[in-house]
Amino acid sequence: MTPTDAAPAPEPSAGSTFTPDPDRVPRSRAAGLRLARTVAAAPEMYGPGFVKRSPYESDPAQWAVLDQECVWQRERLPEDVLASITTYAELPARKGKGPVRVSSVVTVHREAGGADWEMARTLEEALRCPEQQLRAGEWITGLFSEGMAYGQGTNSYADDVVTENGKYRTGRTGGPYPYNWSQARVGPVTVASVVKGGRGHSEQELDQAAELGFSAMVVRAHNELGGDK
Repeated sequence: MTPTDAAPAPEPSAGSTFTPDPDRVPRSRAAGLRLARTVAAAPEMYGPGFVKRSPYESDPAQWAVLDQECVWQRERLPEDVLASITTYAELPARKGKGPVRVSSVVTVHREAGGADWEMARTLEEALRCPEQQLRAGEWITGLFSEGMAYGQGTNSYADDVVTENGKYRTGRTGGPYPYNWSQARVGPVTVASVVKGGRGHSEQELDQAAELGFSAMVVRAHNELGGDK
């Protein structure tokens, strides 16, 4: 694939709905990893029947980066990121329906400003690369994104929110199927739920799974960081 012309990165959001308790904000990589693992949504939070995939958790010393060819790669964490994990689950294929795969991504930055710029990059990436290769044999196409700072649209719960929607296809299970990425920033922490649809599953089912996993992580992030809401 070849990337589209890069668009200017959006400015970080200025609004804020949450001031973390300074004593509960991680300062070390070990503390950041503990927080990330606590906040990540368990499979059952996406709905009945979801189970862990193997491997369940990504290498916490790495995070996903979209390269110039619009292909996702794993790279070592930068110094301003304490921890980043992705956990993997699925609703297995049954009764003529294909599998639904979900992921939970939690990244803990040293400062809220770093998390804010991550949100801005996420918004820009869909503009730069509306077609992306997730891994060997997996692609998303027709990707579009929307950002909402606190107080805009339906965002009354996080400092910033980015949603992406498109179509997902794979060499193994076919497609295209609906694809959704929902991401929020709560102080120095970003959380994201990823839902990749499968044969026979309605958009309503998939939207519900995305909302359940996403909202669970936002609530957990608020609870773990404490502070004013």
